[in-house]
Amino acid sequence: MLFFPEPEAVVVAPGAVLFRGAVLPKSESLLVEIGKITAESPLRRVVTPMGKPMSVDMTNCGEVGWVADRSGYRYECIDPMTSKNWPAMPESLAECAGQFAGLAGYKGFQPDTCLINRYSVGSKMGLHQDCDEKDFSQPIVSISLGLPITFSFGGTTRVAPTSKVKLEHGDVLVFGGASRLAYHGVSTLRRGMHPMTGHYRFNLTFRRSH
Repeated sequence: MLFFPEPEAVVVAPGAVLFRGAVLPKSESLLVEIGKITAESPLRRVVTPMGKPMSVDMTNCGEVGWVADRSGYRYECIDPMTSKNWPAMPESLAECAGQFAGLAGYKGFQPDTCLINRYSVGSKMGLHQDCDEKDFSQPIVSISLGLPITFSFGGTTRVAPTSKVKLEHGDVLVFGGASRLAYHGVSTLRRGMHPMTGHYRFNLTFRRSH
């Protein structure tokens, strides 16, 4: 086991479990891995198919990476910025995601991609579904590092009621099953200073693309 004792688990919705402070013991090493990945595939600001820039900076690691541009949203094997393969996913990250998926009831999860988002003051993410993957039986594993932010979790339609929960440094959220296609997002990141990430929040989102 990478993490001991087993962290506090909070059920956010059917199929969705939040592990409070679960990666605090490993947060420094996770940030080191992020630094290595972004040195190979730099963080960048992508645009939506409507031509609107997203407010977060992002990159990927793994067999494929999630990309967005005027052509749409999709997974690709090549980083369009570097014209090279995405950096390999560190084994420690894959094991971490698999472990927490298992603790949430999703055994055998093996992510093939990790989207890294960096939020700066004023960044946000509107309600959306993670629906570019082929197998919705596979969960999503999300790790929060740095400044806190308010997470909104809804239903399978955009107009469904949402619940809100504060995500803090070291939290891990896993959602699948009945919540796999739930709309979710985060509110605007407020100004602050974190001792490990400065003015930023990092989010690691692990998925199985196929």
